[in-house]
Amino acid sequence: MAATRTFSIIKPDATRRNLTGAVTKMLEDAGLRVVASKRIHMTREQAEDFYGVHRERPFFADLVAFMTSGPVVVQVLEGEDAVTRNRDVMGATNPENAAEGTIRKPYAESIEANSVHGSDSAENAEIEINFFFKPEEIVG
Repeated sequence: MAATRTFSIIKPDATRRNLTGAVTKMLEDAGLRVVASKRIHMTREQAEDFYGVHRERPFFADLVAFMTSGPVVVQVLEGEDAVTRNRDVMGATNPENAAEGTIRKPYAESIEANSVHGSDSAENAEIEINFFFKPEEIVG
């Protein structure tokens, strides 16, 4: 199978606790390679646009507030079946349900502050990558 790409965010709860390296190591140990990475402080407009699919949901305002509460690390990951591999290593959204050896098991603080985001499909990965990165910033 050919290498594919996916998108990842190391969220404010993890960057605040200086877990960027630990999370990235778990991603790399799972067979994913970081081909683009940058630390940013998402603006309210960026967060509202990025999470726009959730705009009508009751948690939207809290999600935007959380994602703009501190720096995040946005990344493009590459590897065999990258979307599935990334989602597997992230673990369940609710850390209480996350399996041992996943990122969320030891690092997530709650279902909301769950340390990482990952694309849920190849199509969304492309959209999310293009939202934060220019083609020339991805160097694999």
